[in-house]
Amino acid sequence: MGLQMNNKNSAPLPTSVDVLLVGNGPVGAGMATLLGRLGINTLVIDKVHDVLLMPRAIALDNEALRILQQMGLSEDAFERIVIPQVRMHCPMLGEFSRANTSGSLDGHPKLVTFYQPDLEHALRARYASYDCVRPATGLELLDLQQQAKGVLARMRDENGIEHQLEARFVVGADGASSLVRSLIGQDFEGESYSENWLIVDARGREGKAIDHVEFLCDHRRPTPHMPAPGGRERWEFMLRDGEDQAYMESSEQVAKLLARWIPADQLQIERKAVYRFHARCCSAFSKGDIFLIGDAAHITPPFVGQGLVAGLRDAANLAWKLAWVLQGRAARSILDSYDQERRPHAHEMINLAKFMGKLVMPRTVPAAILSHGMMKLMRTIPAARRRFEEMEIKPKNVFKQGLFIPAKQRGQLICGGLFPQAGVRLSTGDIALSDSLLDDQLTLVGFQSDPARHLGPSLRRRWEQMGGGFVQLARQNDSCARTGTGTGTGTGTGTMVAQAPQSLLDKAPEGMLCVVRPDRIIMACAEDGDANRLLSSCLRQLETE
Repeated sequence: MGLQMNNKNSAPLPTSVDVLLVGNGPVGAGMATLLGRLGINTLVIDKVHDVLLMPRAIALDNEALRILQQMGLSEDAFERIVIPQVRMHCPMLGEFSRANTSGSLDGHPKLVTFYQPDLEHALRARYASYDCVRPATGLELLDLQQQAKGVLARMRDENGIEHQLEARFVVGADGASSLVRSLIGQDFEGESYSENWLIVDARGREGKAIDHVEFLCDHRRPTPHMPAPGGRERWEFMLRDGEDQAYMESSEQVAKLLARWIPADQLQIERKAVYRFHARCCSAFSKGDIFLIGDAAHITPPFVGQGLVAGLRDAANLAWKLAWVLQGRAARSILDSYDQERRPHAHEMINLAKFMGKLVMPRTVPAAILSHGMMKLMRTIPAARRRFEEMEIKPKNVFKQGLFIPAKQRGQLICGGLFPQAGVRLSTGDIALSDSLLDDQLTLVGFQSDPARHLGPSLRRRWEQMGGGFVQLARQNDSCARTGTGTGTGTGTGTMVAQAPQSLLDKAPEGMLCVVRPDRIIMACAEDGDANRLLSSCLRQLETE
């Protein structure tokens, strides 16, 4: 028998679910979408019914866009603006640094801006297509109790009636003030900045907005400035000591701040709000059967645009692991790797954002001249210039420990790092991004080698029974890539074959095999002669208890 329904749902709530997801923002909705793709019975709860019509996050990088691709969002699912460069300007020294964000990586632009409500609507529509995912809004979480196996959740609806629900796992995606985090005793570690910032979003600037991101690193009032879809622009003004929040948010004062960009009579303010930035992270992203993702686990200052991106990385890492445990395809112990893999990288991104914050917010003229002057001087050194301008300073999403088998780097492939993506030609003649061959399973990928041909019959059956797949990346115009039918099966061994560009084939030596996880992380690599040992090692890491 189900619980009493709330006033925004047409059916009674369940009394038990596989995953209770707390929070229906972009990270929670993304997590729900991934769980839906994997067939996991999921309930998404949130106190709020509708998407908040306020732009908050504004930037996504190529990794985030790749995760959204995995969630099934097409390129036109939400509008975006491709950002070709990021410039940093000092009033005394002029432009002292820039980052080249033109071009693409792994099939997606390096940097885009977007309008968050559009993305949230797209994600909600996506997970609504899965019968196993149920949103239940107007529900407030009250308490969580870890049981021998699973979690008992207590909630309250809008009528003040309390309900209980049993969940095998709980995921807290309930933001920076996360109740889930408090209930499991994971207080934030780190710092909050002492400065307040006035965020101003204006619209109606079609054809007039800038096409790049600029940081005006003025010690008197630092001001990041960037465009967004729909003729929008964002400015972030640091408030000085003693400036009154209400006064700074007044229409008159906002018009003064924006006068250098927009005449007052053309000003269309969409949002204005004062925030304080934070650089904080939990000491653990899980406790028992309860997990934290997104801002519930870590908060990143906005200076590198990685807040939402980090949350999407969390969702991609955790969703498939929960699914495989629930489906009996892997041991409960693999969930320990979520914290091992995600927390160090989240820390690295926070540290990068703090470093950028120091460049953006110099306190005095001498501090500005020293820090900005050093950055300008480093541009004369080719290696240092490349490190900053080509964004090599950005920490790579490569794990130091976790659910992978460490090995010597093979070509450009790193175990524990992301598998590359590129456009490939299927046996049908269609062009697609190569992740479409990987789907939501573990995949054994062969570089110019059919990976299935190298396996013994029993090991191959075991691999296929637990959902493992096979992909061969062949040379363009290779005859074996044209012998199949359907969407790419072309070897007679059940292997999906695609003609890959040389840029992708150059990532690894011919005959190299890689096991790629559903989140596109390389789990293990070996030469095709070691295929049996390679799969046996991966299966041992996943083995059920």
